[in-house]
Amino acid sequence: MSRIVPLPPRHVETTPLPPLPHSPDAAAGPFAVYLASLNSPGSQRAMAACLHRIAAMLLTAHGQDPGPAPAETFPWAALRAEHTEAIRALIAQQTTHGPEGPRPWSPAYRNKHLSALRGVLQTAWRLGLMSTEEHRRATAVRNFPGTRLPAGRSVHAEEFAALLQVCRADPTPAGRRDAALLAVLYTTGARRSEISTLRREHYDPGERSLRIIGKGDKERLEYVHPQAAQLLGAWLALQDRPTGPLFTPVHRSGAIQQRAMSDAAVRNVVVKRRRQANLPPMTPHDFRRTFIGNLLDAGVDLVTAQQLVGHASPATTARYDRRPERRRRGAVDRLPFPTDAPYAP
Repeated sequence: MSRIVPLPPRHVETTPLPPLPHSPDAAAGPFAVYLASLNSPGSQRAMAACLHRIAAMLLTAHGQDPGPAPAETFPWAALRAEHTEAIRALIAQQTTHGPEGPRPWSPAYRNKHLSALRGVLQTAWRLGLMSTEEHRRATAVRNFPGTRLPAGRSVHAEEFAALLQVCRADPTPAGRRDAALLAVLYTTGARRSEISTLRREHYDPGERSLRIIGKGDKERLEYVHPQAAQLLGAWLALQDRPTGPLFTPVHRSGAIQQRAMSDAAVRNVVVKRRRQANLPPMTPHDFRRTFIGNLLDAGVDLVTAQQLVGHASPATTARYDRRPERRRRGAVDRLPFPTDAPYAP
């Protein structure tokens, strides 16, 4: 069988990738099967995007036009150890553009792409398109070392109050909906994808509990604050329906629609209301960060906080603990500062 011309690490070649003689059909190939094996639509979109980038990197480096969806027809099963090492080298060269100019991809983002690569190669092995030895060698590519602090910021109590104020000033049903949605975000730390899939039958007003299905199809109970429950009740009272999506779109006319909100719509609520309140940028995940930090500040143990937010490991929850940061800041504040020392310009 012909093999892809290897791409040496950190070197760009112009030799095109030769096609495989028996490239699997896209509908039944490793790419489609791998994505179908993932539980959530969000994971499917994220891993598909990673594989499209990887395929585009290799094809571009070999002088080929990747097209709009290169991963769908890319011969994943033909990759060998030399190719995955080349992919790792290409990933190491990637940058993202921000306000301060180009920055290298973070270690976590780089490793996310390697995880997608291992996933599609694992699928190719399961489909019998790679031998065990070929698969073992190709997936032995090393992760990138290093960590970054969690992205985002905390939403302060005064900011949350300002968000609720602009929602109360909106006389349309969207005002009630957004107040309830923001309150649920603030007092449960739920992910925006979890908010968009909540249903009325998942909410028990008496217990103030929400049944949330999170990552990995794992179900957990969250409890909304009593005041958040009042805001949620005011929104639900606008429609007497025992079942259906908990949060739904509201038309410009004020008509409440019956379909669920999307992930993007949840994000847009946060963006819209924080702009109306003249607040700095914030995201739905900032509410999750705030909730975890508030729990730990209140003395809730790490395991309970982990269970409430649905983290697979307490180590993930611990990264949101604000107390060590405050202790370090307090230690610096206790150091002497000689204010009367002469200043030499």
